[in-house]
Amino acid sequence: MTISLPADYPRILKDLKARIQNAQRKAALVVNLELVSLYWEIGRVILQRQTTEGWGAKVIERLSLDLRNAFPDMKGFSPRNLKYMKDFATVYPGPSILQQPAAKLPWTHLCLLLDKVKDSEARAWYIQATLENGWGRDFLAVQITTNLYQRQALVDKTTNFQDRLPHPQSDLAQQTLKDPYVFDFLTQGTEALERNLEHGLVEHITKFLLELGAGFAFVGRQVHLDVAEEDFYLDLLFYHLKLRCFVVVDLKGGTFKPEHAGKMNFYLSAVDANLRHPDDAPSIGIILCRNKKRLIAEYAIKDMTKPMGVAEWQTKLVESLPEDFRGSLPTIEELEAGLSGSEGSD
Repeated sequence: MTISLPADYPRILKDLKARIQNAQRKAALVVNLELVSLYWEIGRVILQRQTTEGWGAKVIERLSLDLRNAFPDMKGFSPRNLKYMKDFATVYPGPSILQQPAAKLPWTHLCLLLDKVKDSEARAWYIQATLENGWGRDFLAVQITTNLYQRQALVDKTTNFQDRLPHPQSDLAQQTLKDPYVFDFLTQGTEALERNLEHGLVEHITKFLLELGAGFAFVGRQVHLDVAEEDFYLDLLFYHLKLRCFVVVDLKGGTFKPEHAGKMNFYLSAVDANLRHPDDAPSIGIILCRNKKRLIAEYAIKDMTKPMGVAEWQTKLVESLPEDFRGSLPTIEELEAGLSGSEGSD
């Protein structure tokens, strides 16, 4: 039997679904806040008793056993978790824990941060980034392991954004850039030649986008530009949803050279003339190279008219090896020469 539905039924159903989902999110947030608040209270009691009465590991183990017996349906009262509660109360000693951004994170995220990030400013940065970007625990762990805070928040970046972009876009563009970028999903063979590097990044585009950061949308590889009836091709082109502009990425398998900045300046002029919408912000460029000498890069981009930055990229292959073995690995130039020889012999 067919039911005749009102014409606006799909809209009403969609609206009701959205309200239910919103209510579920709010309920989950309230539950999380209550749980974090409870764990902080338990941690504060343990901390106080350790300070005033010298509670040791045996007392904590007994407290864990008694709490689990009293509340068999509740998880989270293991000795290890009680230690996390004490550490949590130590890091956040004030009574206004519910007003802290940390209270909005799941407990497993907080335990990870307590374990891996000892610096309070770094911890606060990771908390804010997690809330803004919706990072899961595993992804947060990757960001901590690859030192994202140091690469994005602390590093002195090589850009001319402050001079070439209006405020506040210049600040956001500066914050968006990392140095170095870590492409730990690439193999040694992938990184040898620029065309192989480009192919490897596109082949792993999801991981590449995650490393670039929130807001990047992939537009294309080897994007064609026709300028004065001559053909030019951009290595990689993105659109940044927060900056509201195109981002041209030029890949270099070796060391940065001053002429790379002139080439990028030309690309950005061409993109602004041929692709940029009147409502878009000025396009920006990122030159990714294997190595750079900072002063050379700064001089090269200083007087360029277009906004651009220079950053290094690396994989974990070399960086994770003992210092003694790094010198025995082939250089980029040696790899290029070897591969070129192989191609010629086929």
